[in-house]
Amino acid sequence: MTLPASRYDIVFLGGGAATLSLLMRLVRSGSCADQRFLVIDSSDKKINDRTWCYWEKGTGYFEAVVHRRWSGLDVKNVGVDLDLGFDSGLDGYEYKMIRGKDFYNYCHVELQKSGQVDFFQATVLDASLDSAQLRLELKEFSEPVLVSTTLVFNSIAPDLSALRSQRKGFINILQHFKGITIESSELNFDTSRATLMDFRTPQTHGTSFFYVMPLEKNKALVEYTLFTPSLLKPAEYDLGLKNYIGEQLGVSNYQVVEKEFGVIPMTNYPFKFYDRGLFNIGTAGGQTKGSSGYTFRFIQKRSDEIARILCSESKVSDVVKKLQALSKTPARFHFYDNVLLNVLWHHYHPGDQVFTRLFQKNKASQVFRFLDNETSLPEEIRIISSLPTGPFLKAALHSMG
Repeated sequence: MTLPASRYDIVFLGGGAATLSLLMRLVRSGSCADQRFLVIDSSDKKINDRTWCYWEKGTGYFEAVVHRRWSGLDVKNVGVDLDLGFDSGLDGYEYKMIRGKDFYNYCHVELQKSGQVDFFQATVLDASLDSAQLRLELKEFSEPVLVSTTLVFNSIAPDLSALRSQRKGFINILQHFKGITIESSELNFDTSRATLMDFRTPQTHGTSFFYVMPLEKNKALVEYTLFTPSLLKPAEYDLGLKNYIGEQLGVSNYQVVEKEFGVIPMTNYPFKFYDRGLFNIGTAGGQTKGSSGYTFRFIQKRSDEIARILCSESKVSDVVKKLQALSKTPARFHFYDNVLLNVLWHHYHPGDQVFTRLFQKNKASQVFRFLDNETSLPEEIRIISSLPTGPFLKAALHSMG
């Protein structure tokens, strides 16, 4: 097994949403028509390994592969049923779903057609760039592999599990979920609405809720999501799904047509955009929102910024300089994330009540903008003041200490 070539203009480590989102912009721009790109990933990306759901106004960059969209959302808890629709705070936002398989296929077809991109299946163990020479340690090779290149983008996130005892104040809550797509003649969904969060499930493991994304009147993606320090046993996800579908959806006979499982870090770990000659993107570059786990929209914003630089500068030194000067997320948003993580980590207040109250006391559009790091300081003060003062003040002091 050998690499397709020994030299590339840009090498991408990891071939998921962050890499493909950036590559699509570069190939489509026409400004990089003479460049060659290499993508290394352990998977061939031919299975539906994940589903991205996100809120957005108007037409997004990947509108062509949006599988479903909803103009109304529900947030539920015991005794609470919030209607987040156009008339109650969405203000033009839609909730959209993109299936991993559709996304990968859409990007791969266009990128391969360009003739500029080579895909290589291998597992990256370590990588560093020095003097236009990328040194790769790949699981499938006994010796390091050297590739001539001037830019490397890495989307392979570090393993955070070993850092808990090494960093004071470090928090890494796992957002883990099992989703199943079910079909049943007993279902009769309003396909214009989806359930964003339904907390009517035992909170014994930690903050737990369900997504329900209707795909057809008798078909939906039902996802059991938890924010906890560790994963459940496989049978516990299945039991949670079975109980919810029976008790809250009122369905006893259904067929499972698809399954998915995922883990997203909710952490205050300070991800670096630039490290050892590599530019980190996606979760590895801090594009996963620490307090919510949302990633897709942040990836699109960062891809726009990077692509503008790569398409407008010809000298590598200028590209590197401008990339390193890209604006960082304002520190106050990291602080807000850290405070909420401390609330959840130290159990200062039940997570299901925090998120329910967030949507009870604020317009959904304002919450979305806040979670997208797009609000002004006065807006943020109003949102924060709607949350329980005591627990959040305690968490704020803890996060500063």
